[in-house]
Amino acid sequence: MLLLRHAESEWNRRFGVSRVDPGLPDPPLTERGAAEARAAAALLRREGIRRLLASPYRRALQTARILAEELELPVTVEPLVRERCAFSCDQGSHPDRLRAEWPGFDFSGLEPVWWGGRIESVASLEARARRFLEVAARMAEPETVAVVTHWGFIRCLTGREVGNLGAVRLRLDRTAGAAG
Repeated sequence: MLLLRHAESEWNRRFGVSRVDPGLPDPPLTERGAAEARAAAALLRREGIRRLLASPYRRALQTARILAEELELPVTVEPLVRERCAFSCDQGSHPDRLRAEWPGFDFSGLEPVWWGGRIESVASLEARARRFLEVAARMAEPETVAVVTHWGFIRCLTGREVGNLGAVRLRLDRTAGAAG
């Protein structure tokens, strides 16, 4: 399984300049981010990716849609891989708004406030990551799946900190449902 951080969002761009939270809930990708996502399709092609999972945040959905279009892959929305709610960008969008922007994606599993609505504890993030590993261990051919997710979620699963479109290969222990 390949964990892939989303492309550059408007929040990332502004925060990178000022190091101050710019107050942008669920921001979109920048033009640069969209171009980066198109370029990243070659990596996924080389890795043999045949399916995408995506966090329900707009920046991850936009990244996944671009990759899916470039590679003609299906996308599954997976709320377990969302970012740890801690900054303004981690305030998500209502499922009705997401359905309007991505009519081909299934948002039926999302609660109206699926992102938690307040700062998520580290213990909660770790428990969510463990639930995802259990789900991933039951997947058919997980080595062909790319997960478009976030800095905090990748760090929780792997201990690695990655920049936009950074990728980390996650090997699953299929018997225990843990990362290897």
